Amino acid sequence: MMLFTIHLHVMPLKNLLDPQGKAVLSGLHNLGLQSVQDVRVGKRITLQIEAENSEAAVAIAKEAGEKLLANAVMEYFEIEID
Repeated sequence: MMLFTIHLHVMPLKNLLDPQGKAVLSGLHNLGLQSVQDVRVGKRITLQIEAENSEAAVAIAKEAGEKLLANAVMEYFEIEID
């Protein structure tokens, strides 16, 4: 068994309004950063997974994302492995 570090990047679906992102964008514009055109706010979740190989670790992370860490109605996630 090996230990793998997996990062899940959970973001709001692209076609949904992101109120937190809009609030951050407004704040950046208030600071004079007019060149920022859009902001999407999500979360990064880091998992330490013990598995036989990287494919098994990614499969476990995918299951965690689908079953608990991301709300499929409002969010999507991407997996990154270190």
